[in-house]
Amino acid sequence: MENSETTLAYETDYGDQVCDKEQVAKFGSMVTPAFYSVVIILSLVGNLLVLIILVLYENLKSLTNIFILNMALSDLLFTASLPIWAVNDIWGWIFEEVTCKAITLIFYAGFYSSMLFLTIMTIHRYLAVVHPLSDLGAQKGCYGFVSSLIIWIVSFAAAIPALIFTDVQLNPHTDLWHCEYEDVWWKEIGTYQQNLFFLSAFAVMGFCYVRILGKILKSRSHMRNRTVKLIFSIVAVFFLGWTPYNVVIFLMKMSDYVLIECEDSTNLDYAFYVCRLIAFSHCCLNPVFYAFLGVKFRNHLKVILSKVFNRQSTDVLQSRTVNVYSMGSMY
Repeated sequence: MENSETTLAYETDYGDQVCDKEQVAKFGSMVTPAFYSVVIILSLVGNLLVLIILVLYENLKSLTNIFILNMALSDLLFTASLPIWAVNDIWGWIFEEVTCKAITLIFYAGFYSSMLFLTIMTIHRYLAVVHPLSDLGAQKGCYGFVSSLIIWIVSFAAAIPALIFTDVQLNPHTDLWHCEYEDVWWKEIGTYQQNLFFLSAFAVMGFCYVRILGKILKSRSHMRNRTVKLIFSIVAVFFLGWTPYNVVIFLMKMSDYVLIECEDSTNLDYAFYVCRLIAFSHCCLNPVFYAFLGVKFRNHLKVILSKVFNRQSTDVLQSRTVNVYSMGSMY
């Protein structure tokens, strides 16, 4: 997320005219917290359930399970920063400077790691379907741990510039403090870096899933139609979720160099808020597409839910029995 863009100026000078963006800022302060609240709840529930199922029922030496576990941790890390950004959109930055840097690091590390784990899971699926006999350690847990460690290192390394060059600064238009890049040059680097990660991930995922679809369509498996729909859904959600957001932040950066009309600038700000909300919802959608659509995860989830509801019904029955016994003893 381009932190400097979370705070949209109430007024922007366009030559002789003044572009009033007070309504845009109000829109962001109302819509963002409400949407983030839903995303946070769904992400916590979904990703925590994934972790519980993996720990209790699954083999953590499996390469697939290692990647799913790390992706759940990545989504939870990303989710942890959302309440702070929601507060920032409403009241500005009310925390310490060290919190600004820490939250920025957490956000970007979760942002990049989630995208990288999606990519490596796609590569693993590609190797399993298109090159099932390749001896590339596809089923060895040690490769999963090493790959995951590398992804975390790369993600935190990519987030280091945001950690170093963000600071709490006063916005002269709103008289509110905000956590943002203190240097214009690093703002541009952050934008281009996000676009590069997205384009690289999308290129790899697109190539892999095209090859997977080609392989599946040639087979006669009775699961073919279901698999094709699942793959299409994964690619569509990734593309529709992230493409508009990356396009908007790129256009917003280009608008710093090209003078645009006030109405166009305002529409771009509205688009930024909407596209950002859609993109950030990926943290609550990943558990659905990469875990709970699998037969084993669904069965484990049914077992957990049945235990929870059976325990609740047992507690209710015991409570009623105690109440009846107490009433009888009164007479």
